[in-house]
Amino acid sequence: MPLLRINAEMDRPVLHGGGDLHAALSEQLMVLPDGAPVVVMIHGYRFSPTNSDTCPHRHILSIRPRKGCWKAISWPRHLGFGRGKRDEGLAIAFGWEARGSIWQAWASAAAAGAALAELIGRVQALRKVPVDLLTHSLGARVALAALPQAPAGSVGRIVLLAAAEFQSTAVAALAMPAGRGAEFINVTSRENDLFDKLLEGFVRAPKRSDCALGAGLGQDARNWLDLQMDCPAVRSVLAELGYRVPPPVRRVCHWSAYLRPGLFVLYLDLIRRRPALPLELLRARLPERAANRWSRLFKSPMLQLPIWPRFRSRA
Repeated sequence: MPLLRINAEMDRPVLHGGGDLHAALSEQLMVLPDGAPVVVMIHGYRFSPTNSDTCPHRHILSIRPRKGCWKAISWPRHLGFGRGKRDEGLAIAFGWEARGSIWQAWASAAAAGAALAELIGRVQALRKVPVDLLTHSLGARVALAALPQAPAGSVGRIVLLAAAEFQSTAVAALAMPAGRGAEFINVTSRENDLFDKLLEGFVRAPKRSDCALGAGLGQDARNWLDLQMDCPAVRSVLAELGYRVPPPVRRVCHWSAYLRPGLFVLYLDLIRRRPALPLELLRARLPERAANRWSRLFKSPMLQLPIWPRFRSRA
């Protein structure tokens, strides 16, 4: 089985559909070849593993997502799982309750972080292999919330796609034992500016003047890399390394970090070919500064905003 489906039930990890989590993990980890990855994939807002219509295990976290949704592409398959190869490793689809209001999902993500930390600890107890994480949106909050409780050295690379979390939370996570041993790739785009601004407006930040991670981390950290995928200079560097990613086609999009063609080839190699893509190599070649917020939304030609119709007087 290349894929284990696990959910956060409050702050505890459980098998999706029930069963013995310890036995299922043991069975998969004991036969894992040396060097094979263990990857936990974490969805964002509006999913619920207890609702068949919004279940992430039938959507992006499935080997074969159900049809009918333009955003339903298979994360595990694009990461190299489900192909029948012995060394493909273990994919863990991690579901959590992300329905309800943004405030409910925000609180639920923190509790899911505790469940994720326990899951990572169980993997470490069964087999000393670092766990890689791929997250989208509020899934980044789940991942960062897990780091204060996860064992040192238990996390490998964390790929954050359009992360819905604040800079100060990331800085605190970097200082944790598990955070110091991990590497973070923060995939951003000015397409997500509107969603970042909504997060800052509706959710109380840990610190005054805190910014969403879409603005980058804002400090020099050896194990953190901001990757702004709508920046032509960034895409040019990636093309030189063999990763051809087309420019964005929308001014506003929260899902382009995994829907844009070519990106999953990069994510796959960031996880499976880590020695070939050290952060130092990427950092040395990438531009130092990202484009400013709103630079895409209001770039020329100007965005055509709706205009209210003029009503003639009946006089």
